[in-house]
Amino acid sequence: MSTFTPSPPPGLTVRPATLDDAAAVCSLLNAVDLLEIGRADTELSEVQGDLKHPEVELERDSWLLFDAGGRLIGYGLVWDDSGGERIDMDLYTLPDEPHGVSYTLDLMEARAAERAAANGAEQAVVHMHLNITPTLDLGELRGRGWRPVRRYQVMARHLTTADDQLPTELPGVTLRPCLAEPDRRRAHALLQESFADHFDFQPRTYDQWSHDIDAERVDWSLTWIAHVEGTGNVAVLRSHNDRSSMAWIGNLGVLRRARGQGLGGHLLRYAFGHYAALGRDRIGLGVDTDNSSGALALYERHGMTLDFAVDTWELVRRLPLTLDA
Repeated sequence: MSTFTPSPPPGLTVRPATLDDAAAVCSLLNAVDLLEIGRADTELSEVQGDLKHPEVELERDSWLLFDAGGRLIGYGLVWDDSGGERIDMDLYTLPDEPHGVSYTLDLMEARAAERAAANGAEQAVVHMHLNITPTLDLGELRGRGWRPVRRYQVMARHLTTADDQLPTELPGVTLRPCLAEPDRRRAHALLQESFADHFDFQPRTYDQWSHDIDAERVDWSLTWIAHVEGTGNVAVLRSHNDRSSMAWIGNLGVLRRARGQGLGGHLLRYAFGHYAALGRDRIGLGVDTDNSSGALALYERHGMTLDFAVDTWELVRRLPLTLDA
């Protein structure tokens, strides 16, 4: 593991991010997207949401790395959704300055350990999501003790009005959009329950979840709850239409007691038909390839195919940890 150093390598500078940096960070992330997946795929609203994350203190939890010419070449963010040992971080860099990346990782790992220690944890379990062919040096990560623990696939499907129409209603099943606050709270509760046993799930209160999804900007007509006669509200699909590359399904959750009845596929086909009618020609989502609910197979049966893949990398550090500041 690299030794922590108090100052950046010669010619490089590091400072915290501010909300005013969102556009510059978005440009950097799109440059990384071009290298990793061949297209710019990051929206400014996503970056703004991350910088406003309720569990982020920008002065201590964010880093911007600049080269000698003042060009932004790296961006890092650490946040804590768990209140315990699990800490999350993102690091995006251009493959220009490996020494600067090592230095930024030193700072971020130290801060992640500090946040876990403040929670009273005995260890820090840090997670970071990376494209399977990232701009980061995977050898560097492995040398620091990081290891991949999970793989996610971004699945996509082309849409046409000829092939994708709203599905025939299922007997006893009605879908409704979350236009009122009570239904938004029901959508949150359904997602919390349906994802509770999934890998890396972190429970979130309604207020926390609202911050996470930037609820004030959400088009709630694109979130649908499935109600089954005699059973109640048992499934939800949350989507959004603010990505230029494709429409996006953020979550599709079915309560365990209602699985195997075709509700997931019904909601999926409804989203296909809805977005085709809106004029979108592509839709995507992310899925855990080891998901025990069979989600990957469901999406494949409905014509979704691999767009790109992302690995969750994990670093475990025992605490307390003494760091030279």
